Amino acid sequence: MIYKFRIVLDTLDDVFRDIEIEDDSTLEDLHNSITQAFGFDGTEMASFYLSDAEWNQGEEIVLFDMSEGMNPVRMMNETTLDTVVDKDNTQLIYVYDFFSMWTFYVELADVTKAEDGRDYPNLMFAHGQLPDSPPEKNFEAEEDELEDEYGEDDVDFENLDDYDFDPNWN
Repeated sequence: MIYKFRIVLDTLDDVFRDIEIEDDSTLEDLHNSITQAFGFDGTEMASFYLSDAEWNQGEEIVLFDMSEGMNPVRMMNETTLDTVVDKDNTQLIYVYDFFSMWTFYVELADVTKAEDGRDYPNLMFAHGQLPDSPPEKNFEAEEDELEDEYGEDDVDFENLDDYDFDPNWN
């Protein structure tokens, strides 16, 4: 079967690519297709994240294992598309270049039969130009994440001088 994905850059402007790829291809194959479709050189670190319908980030699937055996990791080259995406689980988040944080929303748009004579993966459609730099990200904790069980902030960030802090502790 052929999976048809729409890959949308997380930006205000409409920038997306539509890619066809075989369902038994790996996430590394999809990674390579995305980097080529958007004009990246493909040499930076990248990860896919499983996602739910509200685009909440789930389990990470990495390009390279940097854990040094500390934690088991799921690898792109060992994970086929049909094991992470189906008609009920259609969304992934893709992050390319962790210094720049190019973030893409990847959604399974259709599943079809392979066409004779067509090579896969296949870039079906490209819309919009990649900006010179990635959209800026704001990482902000939700209000309730800063509060303890009594509804109070754990730390008064405005008055750190009240805490015993010895910068020469070693």
